[in-house]
Amino acid sequence: MYKELVIPQRTIMTPGPVEADPRVLRVMSAPILGQYDPDFLKIMDEVQDLLRYTFQTENQQTFVVDGTARAGIEAVLSGIIEKGDKVYVPIFGRFGHLLTEISKRAGGDVHTTEIEWGTTYSFHQLKKEIDEFQPKVVAIVHGETSTGRMQSLKELGHYCREKDILLVVDSVATLTGTEFKTDEWKIDAVIAGTQKCLSVPTGMAPLTYNDRVEKILKERRKIEQGLDKDSFNDRMISTNYLDLSQIQEYWSPKRLNHHTEATSMLYALREGLRIIKEESLEERIKRHKYNEKALVEGLKAMGLEIFGEEFDKVPTVTCVMVPEGVVESEVRLEMIKNFSVEIAAAFGPLTGKLWRIGSMGYSCRKENVLRVLSALEATLIRKGVCVNRGEALQAALNIYEV
Repeated sequence: MYKELVIPQRTIMTPGPVEADPRVLRVMSAPILGQYDPDFLKIMDEVQDLLRYTFQTENQQTFVVDGTARAGIEAVLSGIIEKGDKVYVPIFGRFGHLLTEISKRAGGDVHTTEIEWGTTYSFHQLKKEIDEFQPKVVAIVHGETSTGRMQSLKELGHYCREKDILLVVDSVATLTGTEFKTDEWKIDAVIAGTQKCLSVPTGMAPLTYNDRVEKILKERRKIEQGLDKDSFNDRMISTNYLDLSQIQEYWSPKRLNHHTEATSMLYALREGLRIIKEESLEERIKRHKYNEKALVEGLKAMGLEIFGEEFDKVPTVTCVMVPEGVVESEVRLEMIKNFSVEIAAAFGPLTGKLWRIGSMGYSCRKENVLRVLSALEATLIRKGVCVNRGEALQAALNIYEV
């Protein structure tokens, strides 16, 4: 016989998912409304308005796709890439490879470059590849959680616009955790996820795109035959569920009956976005930077090495080198077992070499930083690692007392 589900309390300091704000969790228990109930349609409109603030855009097409962040990425890339379209993906970590795979599955002629994990591209490197390959689309990650790096976008965005190239950006790890200006940086489409800096449970992919993208989607529009048996388009988007040409009409005054919206998740997102606006983007970004500094100073004081250079570090993820002779997975599991604190492992060529510590959204606060430092230090001591005992917390507290 199954017992009532009881979930243990955790301090989650991974690059996602992160702890959901309690106010978000409370609103998820609200009664279900029908998807065409006027009160629910009002919530949809409010979500769009709040997302425009969050993305720093005036784009009309600003809404969510039901699914994880990669559902949003796949929706955008599948919508704008047709067979043979030239796509350039600069790779500097795991998720550049994801953009590559999705672009290839959409039929794109994909050109990639890959640099050492732990570094980012200069604008001149990107410009050189763009000039030589002449792509229709450039797809790039802003904050690469596999390496803790953040790619500069402003020059790239302006150059792509000058060359009439569509720029698609994965902002999953950065939106509201650091500066992101969709319109000012001339980005054509941006995708995020609810489970990181927005501090909402996993399950929705907020996105925004401009009229340059919308033009392509309208050209490929095909309404499913159960709604319009005469609708035909030989350029139709290959996926029905992620077909933005239809989904954008569900989020428009037309309210095309494309799918049944994830009601409770939309309540959660609306509350999460309201909290962001209440705090303000400026203050939220400052909070992420402040707690990142305390975390980094604490790790350094403990005697650990931070992976990568400071100038291109993403504020929301800190990658720490695993001391020689330590099995990183044993440390992570003991931190959960003894302290209910979770950090993350690394991917690809960095597997076993790094711990990735997230400081995102609701998880990005003083008590969590102090908990992860104390849990990591105590666990390393138990493993026989020589650390500077007691120094980590003092270094972090010095930041908080300034």
